[in-house]
Amino acid sequence: MDLLDADWPGICRRIVAAQREIFAASASSAARSVYEGVGEGGDRALEIDRRCEDAVFAELESLAGQGASFRAVSEERGEVEFGESGAARVVIDPIDGSLNARRTIPSHSFSLAVASGDSMAAVEFGFVHDFGADEEFTARRGGGAQRDGVALAVTAPAERLEVVGIESAEPEWALPALRQLAGEVYRLRVVGSIAITASYVAAGRFDGMLSIRPCRSVDAAAAQLIVREAGGAVGFGELGIEAAGLGLDARYPIVAARDEPSLATLAAAQQA
Repeated sequence: MDLLDADWPGICRRIVAAQREIFAASASSAARSVYEGVGEGGDRALEIDRRCEDAVFAELESLAGQGASFRAVSEERGEVEFGESGAARVVIDPIDGSLNARRTIPSHSFSLAVASGDSMAAVEFGFVHDFGADEEFTARRGGGAQRDGVALAVTAPAERLEVVGIESAEPEWALPALRQLAGEVYRLRVVGSIAITASYVAAGRFDGMLSIRPCRSVDAAAAQLIVREAGGAVGFGELGIEAAGLGLDARYPIVAARDEPSLATLAAAQQA
């Protein structure tokens, strides 16, 4: 079975349905704040993270049972081989915005990318579900991007960036970037999920976004394709898109914008 031929929208929607039940069963912040060790990504692992990841891996194991071979890259379990593995990758963040989910802030997401190789340039399919707004963002390489089936396009170029999203926004990390953005941006927004924030660039809700510190491949793999397929531009610090790897140990800042001049403005702030 060719991994890219699988019904990825259907698979992802089943995962989302299973995760909805998990969130409904753990509706309070106390219930979502039970930890159980450290995940392969290096962060303390929440029980709810593991349960949401289990829902993903149940679908991946079903694919492997049909003969698909690939490597899964996931925040909690790390890199897991299915079949003969090969070049194909499935890159997963079961909960992007775990702090939001733990504190019952609605803006958190499930993110999944399917790639034919080991770089951001090789991502063929991207899926982000925003549980707060109950919206799905999807893209296929060369096939455009959609929100709930409606085609997406970034905002048109303008003299000024009106709304920009910032992620990984610890105050001590953010201050230099904020100073650099003074006079360049009208308003800032902090959502708390890199995948949602980048998808909002694709949807024309934000003119751009930047992460203040490096993120992991699992945070950005799906959303960066959604931005590019909506006509936007994406950068990964000093790395080109071919060099931005999909392994769990990969770390790089992400910046996304409606066009290349806007991307340069935000990248300068990111590096301040």
